[in-house]
Amino acid sequence: MKLAIFGATGRVGSEILKRALEDGHQVTALQRSPKLDKHPNLETVFGNVREGKDIERVITGADAVFSALGTDKTTTLTDALPFIIESMDRHGIKRIITIGTAGILNSRLEDEKLRYQGGDSNRKMTFAAEEHEKAFRLLEQSNLEWTIVCPTYLPDGEAKGGYRVEKDFLPEGGKQISTGDTGEFAYRQLKESTFVRSRVGIAY
Repeated sequence: MKLAIFGATGRVGSEILKRALEDGHQVTALQRSPKLDKHPNLETVFGNVREGKDIERVITGADAVFSALGTDKTTTLTDALPFIIESMDRHGIKRIITIGTAGILNSRLEDEKLRYQGGDSNRKMTFAAEEHEKAFRLLEQSNLEWTIVCPTYLPDGEAKGGYRVEKDFLPEGGKQISTGDTGEFAYRQLKESTFVRSRVGIAY
């Protein structure tokens, strides 16, 4: 397949990229500066994820899209996503898998609220969750076949398996999940349809 990856230099994005290249897919990735190692199946586009024309160059010709864009106290995610959705619509590309946060899963404490609103999360700062919720709502309103993988506390670490997943909720008692296992699960959604048009919580 031909895959477009945004956030390929990040902690989870790099895990997705590694697996895509190992499986022989053709990958186009956007980067601002040279960080990615050269690979015969990897084409890098230098540009800014906030620029529609740069997103267009990455998405053209793709069969599916991965976004591992984070927030990092910026609006990068919500600036980029409308361009990604628009470009996918223009090219007739349906499948997108993104990395979110457990804060935008459903609350187990308060009906009709998300975890970051219902007191399920201990985090006092909600900026990241608010940005990820905006991204979720944009995808929800789109015609795309989206999946948002929502990890809880995310330390660096290899994929070791043994994790649990649940549609729209964080698995009970889940405290953390490695970057490796998050990337592995997200990548696997390329060939699975169980969680199309839904969020999925992941934790050990």
